[in-house]
Amino acid sequence: MSTAQLKTRAPDTGPGTRPAAARVPRPARPGREAAQWLALRLIALAVLLAAWQAAVAAELWPRVLVPSPGDVGHAFAVGMTDGYSGHLLTEHLAVSLRRIGIGTGYAALVGVPLGLVIGAVRPVAVVLEPAVTFLRTLPPLAYLSLLVIWFGIDESPKIWLLVVAALPPIAAATAAAVRDVPGDLVEAARALGSGPATLLLAVRLPAALPEILTGVRIAVGVAYTSVVAAETVNGVPGIGGMIRDAQRYNQTAVVIAGILAIGVSGIVLDALLKAVERAAVPWRGRA
Repeated sequence: MSTAQLKTRAPDTGPGTRPAAARVPRPARPGREAAQWLALRLIALAVLLAAWQAAVAAELWPRVLVPSPGDVGHAFAVGMTDGYSGHLLTEHLAVSLRRIGIGTGYAALVGVPLGLVIGAVRPVAVVLEPAVTFLRTLPPLAYLSLLVIWFGIDESPKIWLLVVAALPPIAAATAAAVRDVPGDLVEAARALGSGPATLLLAVRLPAALPEILTGVRIAVGVAYTSVVAAETVNGVPGIGGMIRDAQRYNQTAVVIAGILAIGVSGIVLDALLKAVERAAVPWRGRA
């Protein structure tokens, strides 16, 4: 056989070899895949900023209504160094996050036991579940004025508003999770002599914990979307109060900087809650 024939000869496909077409490609490494997703997000962000700058350069809207990305960056830098309304941007954000933490904490202290009882005791569900649904459908501004009348314009109405906003998602998620606990698990515990309290605390609660934590995450998001409304009344310091004051003087760049601060901190907060959820319920999503 000549040298040319050896070069053009098809590869051996005998029992000991695998055809090239049948070879399974190696899966992408997790680190490489994460880098690819990060690059895609950065490209999307760059495209968005370029479109924003192009719209400003074309003067589609007045500069006072739509500032450039550079104007917003300058407003953000000023907020970090000199501050607005007498406080730094970080101080405004820290106060708002503290209010969210307190409001969501109180909501969890009440909402989780309430959801457990609603999910486990049918007569209680008949009485209280419509009230939870009623509160869940109300926008925060609907009862903010009432809270101001009851508690004044200091810190109390803000905390109460966040509590009322965050409680229904936690109670509803807990009740639904308790109802979804497998019946075989409950019957097995009863066969072993578990009473109602033991069933609720040692069987239903651990089984429902993943969905309860999801409800807490949702409640934090609801509280975050409500904090601007809560801080429209005497909300300085606070990111919502800062945005309100900037809106009064048509400081659009400051308003956008505050919105971006809320969004970025919300992403970080949600990532932290996901990490807590993974640590608390590592069995979630596994058989």
